[in-house]
Amino acid sequence: MVQVPKKELLRIVRSPEGVVKVDLSGKANGRGAYLAKTKDALELAMKKGALARALECEIPMSVYDEIKGLIGE
Repeated sequence: MVQVPKKELLRIVRSPEGVVKVDLSGKANGRGAYLAKTKDALELAMKKGALARALECEIPMSVYDEIKGLIGE
């Protein structure tokens, strides 16, 4: 596992209400998971279901689309 500075990561959070969203502030309440801001990291997370496993819920495609926009794909 490669360590990356926190500023180079995106935080995805599942709120107590069960809503999954990208947390740009890094301070939203809920269960969080971090993802490197790279196309490769996103593709791997989608393929292996890493975010769904980390957040213990299904990840809507709209969240993946938002992440793609943020990393500039």
